[in-house]
Amino acid sequence: MPRAIISPSVLASDFGQLTAECKRMIKGGAEWLHMDVMDGHFVPNITMGAPVLACVSKGVPGIFMDCHMMVSDPAKWVNDIADAGGSLYCFHLEATDDPLSVIKAIRERNMKVGVAISPDTPSTAVTDDVANAADMLLVMTVYPGRGGQKFLERCVPKVAELRARFPDKDIEVDGGVGPKTIDVCADAGSNVIVAGTAIFGAGNPEEVIAGLKATVNTAQAKLSSS
Repeated sequence: MPRAIISPSVLASDFGQLTAECKRMIKGGAEWLHMDVMDGHFVPNITMGAPVLACVSKGVPGIFMDCHMMVSDPAKWVNDIADAGGSLYCFHLEATDDPLSVIKAIRERNMKVGVAISPDTPSTAVTDDVANAADMLLVMTVYPGRGGQKFLERCVPKVAELRARFPDKDIEVDGGVGPKTIDVCADAGSNVIVAGTAIFGAGNPEEVIAGLKATVNTAQAKLSSS
């Protein structure tokens, strides 16, 4: 199974001190930073775009930006995000009729590829062709579009279904994940954990990051020995 990666969701940070917040997370043990890009079309909210990511990339050299693209035309933004320093470009399966061409465009810009599914999309929508062409699969455990929503446990079986089909793939969970909800996600087989408020709002983010990582490692050891 792939290794545990914690990707704090920048949506929960203080945007007025964005680079400092990212540095604080990296110092606390985060390997990735989860950047929620929303266009006001695919989802009703508008957050940040390539200009903001470019500033973060410049201010935090070497940062791994896990860019979650909640946009209605994923192919349109590939070059902008690559130019801004995006490391992984994760688009929604619901936003395109031709996921393989979007994946090809992302690969051509030397970014890793993620494919996301929203709560009402079954895991079977992720075909073998698409999953095998991607580096990561993202199972949303809230509806995309805003932070701070309640975790939807009904989405967790999709993680287990995808893990059974793709034992070596990075599988990410995003939405309402924190110390209280990590166990079910880790036990289902997710190894990339997005958490926002649970990390950024904690008095000791290092402790929360280490705890989330330990839970994933324990679950993986259990899964690989069974």
